[in-house]
Amino acid sequence: MKSFGKYITRHLACFAATIIVLFLVNAVSFGWTFHEVITRDYGDASPQNMLEDVAAASTQDGISDDARRKLQNNSIWAMYLDREGQCAWSVDKPVNLPDIYSIQDVAVFSKGYLADYPVFIWNAGDGLLVLGYPKDSYTKLTSNYFSIHAIQTLPLYFSGMLAVDLLLLFLAYYFSKRKIIRNTEPIVASIEALSSGKPVSLSGCGELSDVAESVKKASRIISRQNEARANWISGVSHDIRTPLSMIMGYAGRIAESSAAGSSVKEQANIIRNQSIKIKELVQDMNLVSQLEYEMQPLHKAPARLSKLLRSYVADLINAGVPEIYSIGIEITPIAETTVMNCDSRLISRAVSNLVQNSMKHNPQGCHIGLSLDRFDTSLILVIADDGIGISAEKLQELDRKPHYMEGTDETLDVRHGLGLLIVRQVTEAHGGTMQISNATDHGFTTILNFPIGIVE
Repeated sequence: MKSFGKYITRHLACFAATIIVLFLVNAVSFGWTFHEVITRDYGDASPQNMLEDVAAASTQDGISDDARRKLQNNSIWAMYLDREGQCAWSVDKPVNLPDIYSIQDVAVFSKGYLADYPVFIWNAGDGLLVLGYPKDSYTKLTSNYFSIHAIQTLPLYFSGMLAVDLLLLFLAYYFSKRKIIRNTEPIVASIEALSSGKPVSLSGCGELSDVAESVKKASRIISRQNEARANWISGVSHDIRTPLSMIMGYAGRIAESSAAGSSVKEQANIIRNQSIKIKELVQDMNLVSQLEYEMQPLHKAPARLSKLLRSYVADLINAGVPEIYSIGIEITPIAETTVMNCDSRLISRAVSNLVQNSMKHNPQGCHIGLSLDRFDTSLILVIADDGIGISAEKLQELDRKPHYMEGTDETLDVRHGLGLLIVRQVTEAHGGTMQISNATDHGFTTILNFPIGIVE
């Protein structure tokens, strides 16, 4: 599984690279977005630098032309106050500002604003240099200043970058997920098929070709094991047939012999009956294994399920049904004429198993009802009895679909629900589903749902 580890490592590396790229993109985007703000607020036109430059180029008597142009180019007004608070000169000073200021006035605006203009003060020795920036250009705090434009831009910037980052991460996740699913989906499906004992065939799994090859190897091994198990069961059932027939034959002759005593005849009948059960059990195991490993060929042909049911019930009644059992059949008109592709022999076997189960588990007698109906593109076959039902634990065990090789019951009478397992496998072999329900002391119900292949 080294390739799988490399595959995961490669995708983790891609995610790490994506995060690094996003970090670089964010850094570049931040620099590009706030370059102008940073340059203006902390470059030559920043309050600190402008104060130093203008103070160096001005006195109480006036200001140099270069300093004046620099102020005007950056939309900054200026004034110079002498020691008495009188404005000695000014550059573009707003007309609504006075020319004389008291000590209290200076104390107030030196820390903040003058008529809503953010102002910055420089002690020029023989006076006070005041620079005023446009309204809403800076917000001033006691110990620092910040660009209002920057403060307004930051939320928009971070919201935008967050949206872009989330979008890029989602795209990276989406395309990575698609690639992983494309590479792993066939392998996962094959593993699920393997868990059901079915052979798999994989091809072209890209970066996970080594893993796919391992799955195919496991499939080949399981297929050989399943085939060997099915062949073993088939061989045993074949080899046991002759000695079992001899046992049944001799037991029958003893049971019918006039020379044998009643006790011997009774024992011979027990041997014959139990031999019949062994024969049926071996046949059932052989059929189950063939269906499970898809070694049982299905001879499908168009047939009316209604006709199969009527024929089965007629044969059952003609063979003789004990009086304690009653058989009822109900077929809707639409189901009567519906034709489906099926293996008639296996369908009849499934129906027989369900009916015989009802008789077997209700020795006191019961009514067994068979009903057939059609809904849209499905035929619904229901076989129900009004007998004693089964326990909740047994129902749960049957619903789990236990394997016929699993089981701890050593008696042949209730072995594993093998008859129901055959019904389930016959139903699934025809693309249908089986559902069982039970009401203790009120009967047992089995519902078979068959999709219709051919409809007339």
